[in-house]
Amino acid sequence: MSHIRSRFDKPPDELVIKYTSSLQYDWRLHSYDIRGSIAHARMLAKQGIISKDDAEQIEKGLALVAEEIEKGEFRFKPEQEDIHMAVEARLFELIGDTAGKLHTGRSRNDQVALDFRLYIKEAVSETLGSIRMLQNTLIKLAEDNKTVVMPGYTHLQIAQPVLLAHHLLAYFEMLERDYGRFKDCYKRTDVLPLGSGSLAGVTFNTDRQFLADELGFAEVSRNSMDAVSDRDFAIEYISAASICMMHLSRVAEEIILWSSAEFKFIELDDAYSTGSSLMPQKKNPDVAELGRGKAGRVYGNLMAMLTTMKGLPLTYNRDLQEDKERVFDTIDTLVPSLKVFSGMLDTLKFKPKNMKIALDRGFILATDLADYLVCKGETFRNAHGIIARLVSYAVKNNKTLENLSLDEYRQFSLFFEADIKNITVESSVAARDVTGGTSSKQVEKAIKRAKEIACNS
Repeated sequence: MSHIRSRFDKPPDELVIKYTSSLQYDWRLHSYDIRGSIAHARMLAKQGIISKDDAEQIEKGLALVAEEIEKGEFRFKPEQEDIHMAVEARLFELIGDTAGKLHTGRSRNDQVALDFRLYIKEAVSETLGSIRMLQNTLIKLAEDNKTVVMPGYTHLQIAQPVLLAHHLLAYFEMLERDYGRFKDCYKRTDVLPLGSGSLAGVTFNTDRQFLADELGFAEVSRNSMDAVSDRDFAIEYISAASICMMHLSRVAEEIILWSSAEFKFIELDDAYSTGSSLMPQKKNPDVAELGRGKAGRVYGNLMAMLTTMKGLPLTYNRDLQEDKERVFDTIDTLVPSLKVFSGMLDTLKFKPKNMKIALDRGFILATDLADYLVCKGETFRNAHGIIARLVSYAVKNNKTLENLSLDEYRQFSLFFEADIKNITVESSVAARDVTGGTSSKQVEKAIKRAKEIACNS
């Protein structure tokens, strides 16, 4: 806009205009920019800084601008370097010089910070809803598979039997921590920066609490220099998103493994799979693979933001223009990922028979046998060594623990008695009846708790 260039003797180079423009992506802040401007105009009129008629004229003009943008009739011009200038320029065209009164007691610095906070607040709300959607899917799957037993793994090696529901609810807990992080992010985003001016506050008798109430902010910023230069809230969103995407990537990895011919634990729905351009038999878990890959994309956004901010002196610096694309891309990655994962999990089919076959491999009851010896009077360390030798014996003789005779067991410890045959996969699961354990009783409690969490927030 010409009045912003009045200090200079010549216009900016065409290449500079393109280089400095953010309009191609920050146009999506238009509704927040207009909302903030309407609130600002109302406040100026309330305080007697501009007339009520001027405020009404400004508000009507801004409503027309909003309508034009929503209908796709708004003409964005290259020389308008960002959405804020584009909206103001169109307002001048619609209502004339009265538009010039809107920027009274306001800087583009606190205006940008306001728009960005409004945008992220709304994005956090959508993110929280998407997390709950995925959590509810996990609860449903856990309820539908409460009796299914599967191998639990450490180091991707068969370790101990667990209920499938218990395994699924582990991801519910991860997502619940994500939910808490985004709730915290919302709280720190919910602070009004408008009224801070460029950096030092403003000389007009503005009412910042009125602005906070009008725009739905819980607090008013306490330091004008911090308010215009702070992007912690944006970094916090991307940080929480990075952790959440890491959790989705872990889900994706298990889906990819479980759908393979080597595991055959699940069958992905056709709607969430793709074929091969060469091999007609293939059913690829591409959706899960993309989710796993997109985690790195969000991590990159976090590193970009941290790097942008790390050396900035107070207060506003144009480097901060780089924040929008990182946040936009993160939201555009995380929210669809949460939604598509919910659909992918909701439609997959588990294969309990194949899980049972896997339970027969890997000496999965070895720890239970050691615990058995402890209950008979052996120390755990001695019991651990005894079972290790027993497993080695079974491997060499191509036997499972279930195939060993009582005489063979007693070669390794006289504590073994006939009741050793009572140890089964089912008894192993049932025995772990401690808070957070995999027993049916504990899993029922966990499902009930998960439902309460999902319903009460």
